[in-house]
Amino acid sequence: MSSLIAEKFILLLCKSLAITGLLLYVLSTLLFNQPFDLFPPSTHKFSASNPLSNAPTNITHLVFGIAGSVNTWIHKKPYVETWWQPNITRGYLFLDRAPPEDFLPWPSSLPPFQVSQDTSKFEVYSKHVMPLVIRIARMVLETFREENEGVRWYVMGDDDTIFFVDNLVEVLARYDHTKYFYVGANSECVKSNFDHSFDMAFGGAGYALSYPLAAALATNLDGCINKYPYLYVSDQILQSCLADLGVSLTQEKGFHQIDLHNDISGLLSAHPESPLISLHHLDAVDPIFPSMNRHQSINHLMKATRADHSRVLQQTICYHKQSNWSFSISWGYSAHIYESIFPRSILRKPLETFTPWKKTRSPSYMFNTRFLSNDPCEAPHVFLFDSIENTTKDHIVMSYIRTWPRGLPVCELNGNHSADSISKIQVISSRKHGEGERRRECCDVVPVVTKNVTEVKFRTCMKIEE
Repeated sequence: MSSLIAEKFILLLCKSLAITGLLLYVLSTLLFNQPFDLFPPSTHKFSASNPLSNAPTNITHLVFGIAGSVNTWIHKKPYVETWWQPNITRGYLFLDRAPPEDFLPWPSSLPPFQVSQDTSKFEVYSKHVMPLVIRIARMVLETFREENEGVRWYVMGDDDTIFFVDNLVEVLARYDHTKYFYVGANSECVKSNFDHSFDMAFGGAGYALSYPLAAALATNLDGCINKYPYLYVSDQILQSCLADLGVSLTQEKGFHQIDLHNDISGLLSAHPESPLISLHHLDAVDPIFPSMNRHQSINHLMKATRADHSRVLQQTICYHKQSNWSFSISWGYSAHIYESIFPRSILRKPLETFTPWKKTRSPSYMFNTRFLSNDPCEAPHVFLFDSIENTTKDHIVMSYIRTWPRGLPVCELNGNHSADSISKIQVISSRKHGEGERRRECCDVVPVVTKNVTEVKFRTCMKIEE
């Protein structure tokens, strides 16, 4: 009798466990297959299917978060206007307070504005050493909340950051946007990197976060910021939070913080062999075209960018051996003639026309430089981009004109071939580079009839030149 009771008890227990297991399975299926809301439904618009699409990355996959201030916006607005494309680029200008009435109605030609969330009453930030930077650090979170439909990349920058958007799109398209990526660049100055972090992307130059990384960062950004109350730079706070997620910086040399002063023509005339992505701190340097103000200078550079965005600032070097001349062309910006034959390894080093952001002992920069020289065999004749002319469907013809007389005698070491008579250089380049990633180009100096004009024609490098 007791054994029969025991058997019934075991059978009843098994049935109970089976029913309980079935209920738990159904419950877990219902719970874990629901979308996981990072934010309240009123602000969360994410659709997971679009970011994972296999279609090539294009401008609609990028969302910009631009840090601005009402007090300085009137002076910064022209910078944003040079690159923002209404109804094409996506993103927001984040202001520290609501704009005054004389700023309204807000022009549709500008990024729509958002007023950054007031965090002054957040208890987690009450002991932070620099509460003002919290607003900028949280811009990733607030941009993510506003735009997450079909997004692959979140690009952060300042209201005086000039983005070369087509190049940015092409660079980001090389990376797998479904994985964690933090793309940007260091400062040009050793001291700036030492003071903050060599592993940090400088936000003025701009940086990009892939969608999954931005989503992961947004889930607990406030808690992470609270872990670093002693950091007084928003970019360093973000870098620290990303490091906590196990993500390090992927360097792209086309982002430029421009932690420099005075004349940056030496840097722009020997740009690294990478697409130009951004320029920052242009208010802190001389106008890049001396005959224009800063805003006119950027708009002038954009003329070249619109003609061929992938070539802008790309350096091409060639020689006219009959005259013992070296030519260095920074496409869309400058052309230099040296009255000596210099190897490419020398001409690729920027002339140190600039000074560092902060004075410090050498080394000052994150790259090698050449000192300026009054030796006529070492000092270049300088020409700057003037106009685009005689352009056809197959070729672009650009003119560079002499900015000022060099004021030095001829280099007598190399046959007394002076370039003083040259007042204009015409550069001819093909309109298309061909499929795939752009390759380095070479050029030939073409004899012309008039003495004061020299023609330089771009071409594909031969194997011996590669």
